[in-house]
Amino acid sequence: MSRAEPVFAAARVEKAFGTLRAVDGLSMAVEGGEIYGLVGPSGSGKTTLLRMLCGLTAPSGGEARLLGSAMPRERRKVEERFGYMPQERAVYRDLSVAENLLFFGQVYGMSRRRIAARTAELLAMMKLEDRRGQRADRLSGGEKQRLSLACTLVHEADALLLDEPTIGLDPALRAEFWDYFRDLSSRGRTLLVSTHYLHEADRCRRVGLMQRGRLVAEGTPAALRTLAGEHAGHPVGDMEDVFLVLTRSEGDAR
Repeated sequence: MSRAEPVFAAARVEKAFGTLRAVDGLSMAVEGGEIYGLVGPSGSGKTTLLRMLCGLTAPSGGEARLLGSAMPRERRKVEERFGYMPQERAVYRDLSVAENLLFFGQVYGMSRRRIAARTAELLAMMKLEDRRGQRADRLSGGEKQRLSLACTLVHEADALLLDEPTIGLDPALRAEFWDYFRDLSSRGRTLLVSTHYLHEADRCRRVGLMQRGRLVAEGTPAALRTLAGEHAGHPVGDMEDVFLVLTRSEGDAR
């Protein structure tokens, strides 16, 4: 991958399911080390876009690229360099916490010694040390979410696609997750995070607002507030108001 090439890129990418356009001619780029937030309501196309960017579904049109490789055609070239956390908790219910991490580490070709070291690190980070031998189906919802994130992080991927990683978590645990994300970004990882919690936009370096399969606006949280203020004719501070102003403006333009 060229140094100048984005980690995640979409060029007029489309995905249709029959007559439904889940993603409609969307273009975007995420640079190395960024935390980029895809913010929008359920059904806005966030999950479909992430699945195209990591090669799990093919675009109906346009091009999706990850780490310089065309998805899904060249997925094998980069599959050990990215991690994907889906909305549905990606853990095996009948395996213990440690066995889940061992399984995912082996999938990525890691040695048992390295998996053991990463397991110790991640269980400490996720505060799951005392759950090490417990079956995943006996964990609480928040613990399952932490385990799912740990499995995504086990192979120390360069790029991470996290689909609604904080959904269903209490505010304190959501804040902890974002602390993890900032730490990963500070160590050079690139994160593409989808969320429908609009206040989480302020935790991202840049934000893309999605509505009906389109990227309505993107920029830093401060830039989006300025843009919304220009449209509204008065200052707009709350991110929910920013979203409403800019999506209404998009609707009027169409």
